[in-house]
Amino acid sequence: QVQLVESGGGLVQPGGSLRLSCAASGSILRVNTMGWYRQVPGKQRESVATITSGGSTNYAASVKGRFTISRDNAKNTVYLQMNSLLPEDTAVYYCNAAVRATMNRYEYDYWGQGTQVTVSS
Repeated sequence: QVQLVESGGGLVQPGGSLRLSCAASGSILRVNTMGWYRQVPGKQRESVATITSGGSTNYAASVKGRFTISRDNAKNTVYLQMNSLLPEDTAVYYCNAAVRATMNRYEYDYWGQGTQVTVSS
């Protein structure tokens, strides 16, 4: 019904940059809040950044000043620009979107497939 497809992950050196993208597709009436989460083996998934349909943003303290979340509502796409990357940023990054789909009465959360970000020398 709704799919989120992520891209942009990879291997980068400390201090480098990556830009993640996530596009929502399917029978969509409205995409509300979108966000990025990350997970390391053995730890809980944590919120990195979120953005509302109106453009209001929230960031985890660990990424403030380094990461920027943005969205293109016409394309139902959310981005995460990651600068000054640190080894501790290494994780699988997951896209999330709160979506009202055509065939659903209520809003549901959908998740992307995950993309690996590795920060290493």
